[in-house]
Amino acid sequence: MHKDQTTPLDDKVKKGVTKLVITVFAMFAFGFALVPLYDVFCDITGLNGKTATVASTKNADGIDTSRTIKVQFISRTAQGAAWQFAPQMNSIEVHPGEMKFIKFYAKNESGRSGVAQAVPSVSPGLAANYFQKIECFCFNQQPLQANEEAWLPLQFYVDPELPAHFTELTLSYTLYDITDSVETNQETE
Repeated sequence: MHKDQTTPLDDKVKKGVTKLVITVFAMFAFGFALVPLYDVFCDITGLNGKTATVASTKNADGIDTSRTIKVQFISRTAQGAAWQFAPQMNSIEVHPGEMKFIKFYAKNESGRSGVAQAVPSVSPGLAANYFQKIECFCFNQQPLQANEEAWLPLQFYVDPELPAHFTELTLSYTLYDITDSVETNQETE
């Protein structure tokens, strides 16, 4: 057999390897596409309780004193983050349209300067569009020196347009230590 000749088995192996390589690249591309696709899906359906990442600029149309909404606050730190993070209070009663102000406590216990970023979520997810943050520590990164502590502000209201069947909302924050990624970004600039 000459070196130029291939057997049917060689052709099958080449086709199999080609298909496998194409599949791997397609899966890799799909993995990158998932994040924007997921964001679009959440925007369309209102699922996952993603809240706005910028301050609300619309004003409440007035305070609806005929009903009360219980807003619970949950905080947690991501795995590996050496930070304390907790709400000033676990829950608060609000009338839709009523402006409220609370604080979250944060302390960097890592032993070095660090930067944290809080990511919010509202539950039930369909109510997230009605939870309006005017001022939120989650809009910005939070740099703290080693063992430094801070009270982080949150000013919000629940939109009076919130459907009546919602009587309780949960605002959850996860605090991530993003020190390494911030340092990497500063080195590449």
